[in-house]
Amino acid sequence: MLFGNDRALLLDTGASADPDHFPLRETVDRLVADWLERHPRPEYPLLVAHTHGHGDHIAADRQFADRPRTTVVGPGLDEVTAAFGLADWPHRAGTLDLGGRIVDLIPGPGHQRAALVFHDRHTGLLLTGDSLYPGRLYVEDRAAYSATVDRLLDFCGTRPVRHVLGCHIEMTTTPCEDYPRGTVHQPDEPPLQLTVDHLRTLRRALDETADGHGTHPYGEFVLVYRD
Repeated sequence: MLFGNDRALLLDTGASADPDHFPLRETVDRLVADWLERHPRPEYPLLVAHTHGHGDHIAADRQFADRPRTTVVGPGLDEVTAAFGLADWPHRAGTLDLGGRIVDLIPGPGHQRAALVFHDRHTGLLLTGDSLYPGRLYVEDRAAYSATVDRLLDFCGTRPVRHVLGCHIEMTTTPCEDYPRGTVHQPDEPPLQLTVDHLRTLRRALDETADGHGTHPYGEFVLVYRD
């Protein structure tokens, strides 16, 4: 969650819709209440958005369906572009003002057609969803994914980026070695945060495997072509 003066932003709602198993709405309400104790407001809206629309990122959206002063951006491309004014998708970035806190919106298709990358200017965090993280990077559309990596590198060339944060950890601390799919206990996992240098490595990986298929380990991540 990112808190601005005028509203808060929640990115992704996770893989479980069950509020008993995964009480996301309850947790968010508590966080908002704690923030409002320190920064009183008569009203404080919440915007729920997503790094992309795969099921493990949108499952708990329904927990917010009846929440007052809450907007849930749908996961489809038309819904995303309309909500954020991204008419020239995917060629032009946008911005979201939370009130004294600006978030840059960088189109990021390739893993999924409506993927967005969020850059929080306040913290310098680049939130890449499933486009880059220490794990298996599934490429659904090679051309779109390659263009996204170039777009992110261009963006990072002129902006301060403290950490690159994706949404999963699937690697071990041994380079090129990932945990098997479905692993729930990962005692030897690395930290989530990556750097802009990992984006450069990803660019090189895409170039070196341009004619390849299947799985290609590259140190802190594994490139996986789905075509």
